[in-house]
Amino acid sequence: MNDTHPLLALYSSIYGANEPLLDALFVTLLLAGGCAFMAGRAIARTWRDRYIVVVYMIPLAVAARFIHFALYQGRLIAPLAFAIDFAVLVLIALLSWQRARANQMTEQYYWLYEPKGPLGWRQRANTPEIIP
Repeated sequence: MNDTHPLLALYSSIYGANEPLLDALFVTLLLAGGCAFMAGRAIARTWRDRYIVVVYMIPLAVAARFIHFALYQGRLIAPLAFAIDFAVLVLIALLSWQRARANQMTEQYYWLYEPKGPLGWRQRANTPEIIP
């Protein structure tokens, strides 16, 4: 009888049996995720569009995949593991980008916009409607 939890078995089939779960989380979330957070913020601060975030996460996901391979003998060519790492990094970077953009809009255009939650902004009530 196999006592392995089905989710751990799925994890082992995606990332490889050599890499412990905590090590994979450390590499993907802390190391690469921290880089994704800083990259998303930097991209927003230079007023670039959000699609640039997705493009910049491709080499970062490749680097994270290499770290999995080099440090923990994980599989280097693992398309599903790469896709998962890439999706997680894009999510982190896009959230960071949106947060930085909301801060930019409310700080730079404080007379027009006010914060609306941690990721958004809205036009102030006392400003006239801008007609394009």
